[in-house]
Amino acid sequence: MENIREALEESINEQLYQATLSNGKNKELATKVKVRPILYKGALCFQVSSFVGAKVLHKNYDKKELIDFVIENMKENFKQLEIENVRLKVTVLVSKKGKITMKKKMNETEQKESLAQKIDLSHNRTKKYILEEGKPVDFLIDLGVQTKEGRTINARYDKFKQINRFLEFIQDVLPALKKKEQITILDFGCGKSYLTFAMYYYLKELQHMNIRIIGLDLKKDVIETCNNLSEKYGYDGLQFLQGDIGEYNGVTKVDMVVTLHACDTATDYALEKAIQWNASVILSVPCCQHEVNKQIHCKELQPLLKYGLIKERMAALITDAYRGNILEKCGYDTQILEFIDMEHTPKNILIRAVKKSSGNPWAEEIRSGKDQTAQDSEARERDALTKLEKMLHIDPTLGRLVERIDSKRTENRK
Repeated sequence: MENIREALEESINEQLYQATLSNGKNKELATKVKVRPILYKGALCFQVSSFVGAKVLHKNYDKKELIDFVIENMKENFKQLEIENVRLKVTVLVSKKGKITMKKKMNETEQKESLAQKIDLSHNRTKKYILEEGKPVDFLIDLGVQTKEGRTINARYDKFKQINRFLEFIQDVLPALKKKEQITILDFGCGKSYLTFAMYYYLKELQHMNIRIIGLDLKKDVIETCNNLSEKYGYDGLQFLQGDIGEYNGVTKVDMVVTLHACDTATDYALEKAIQWNASVILSVPCCQHEVNKQIHCKELQPLLKYGLIKERMAALITDAYRGNILEKCGYDTQILEFIDMEHTPKNILIRAVKKSSGNPWAEEIRSGKDQTAQDSEARERDALTKLEKMLHIDPTLGRLVERIDSKRTENRK
């Protein structure tokens, strides 16, 4: 635990944005703990919010007390700790056997500036949303989320929070997009498109970026409605088209791919397109992962898999973890994050992937420039996924699609 203590000593100060303890072992204790810095009676201290059942308990600590509190809770209950400081990000994982893995990453200048602006040291703060409460926005009014005066309707407050949560994910990846003259975004399976309209409004109206967004969906009536609304709001850079994810070839270059609740393997075809385009950013909220649920078979796991509900949830988690690994192998820094609270929907996972500057590690021209250690590491990771597929008797669509991409690139180089 000394390494954790050193990381806490370094990052627990006025530049702390937040720290989160999660993945608790004991259901009777807190399931999650969040920490933020505050000024209380003129002194810097740290407010700890512990989520215990339906309650949230608050308590303030000084730096030493907080560090002792975190260390104790990591020993007794939690298996994951994330610290976001203006200067750096620290992730700590504790395995079932007690092995501690810690990763530190220094923030880029734009990340530092973004986090510094988010820090609010007030003791009793009102949640600051990207789309401000009290400021009327056309599409939110039409959705029935706001009144004409800009007041958020109580019955639609969860939807208001969900929209803002999605925009926070986009806000975090702006450094990967802002250097481009014009940004092209494709939203596969856009549906009624309230998040698509929110994305356009945020990037165009609030961030003043030169963007083009294309929403794609199979339902003709939905596309017509969305195009009418886009015209009504004067969103010239927002267009909706009827089409299938796997067959769409309307553009050759895309900077960001968004896929929200694309059903089952439709998510995989959207991710394949993103990889082919070398998209800088991918945001994906998967839905209805049936494929692995039908395939999975493992003698050792049969005591778990015999329960239909458990098998369904395990298959969904395995599918998304597999997708995350494939994206990493294709040159993306990948995170799997909680989109909205589980109490609202079980479909709450968001896969966020940002392209590394080194590109696709599977490409020969990049692989040849790496040292042997890096090549060996990538080979081990590919071998580990292959072993997982064999152990579970699964053959996920995204793996096959990416193999096809890699084969084509190999043929083109010959």
